[in-house]
Amino acid sequence: MRRIKHRDAVALSVLSASFLLAGELANPVLLGIYERYLVPVLDRPALLALYTVLALFAFTTAFGVVLVLVGGWYFLQGRIPRGRFVLGLGVGLTSLSLLSRLAYHSLVTGSPVPFLLFLTTSFTGIGVLFGVAAHTLMGRYALFVKKRARDAWRRWRRSRRPSRRASRS
Repeated sequence: MRRIKHRDAVALSVLSASFLLAGELANPVLLGIYERYLVPVLDRPALLALYTVLALFAFTTAFGVVLVLVGGWYFLQGRIPRGRFVLGLGVGLTSLSLLSRLAYHSLVTGSPVPFLLFLTTSFTGIGVLFGVAAHTLMGRYALFVKKRARDAWRRWRRSRRPSRRASRS
């Protein structure tokens, strides 16, 4: 039976993707884009596919969600370098998207503070934090520390078990 490897990084990846997607679905602009650009072309599949891809690129956070989930899948399979790359790409795209929104908001309103307050209280901000945590957790040094901590925990548990001879008497 195959063991699931790196459960903590997989869980953080899934949490990150969930929060990123929840933050993006809570955005009312996405619904407006769907109603304005995608609904009128539902009967033309080629144009619908093109507009859907353009909408995904317009909201790179949604595209980052897919990459974060794929990175978690690679962690699940034990392919750490590939998973770190894909997860880092997803979190990086999301962060760049948020930076572009921050720059736009700063230009329009003159202050980035309202957007930063919104970001810190939204699901998207929490999702980015979970993604960075998963990426950091699967670093080479972090894997070394996890292995040593697991071995120390096993030695400690082994030393605390009562011996079989003591339990028979």
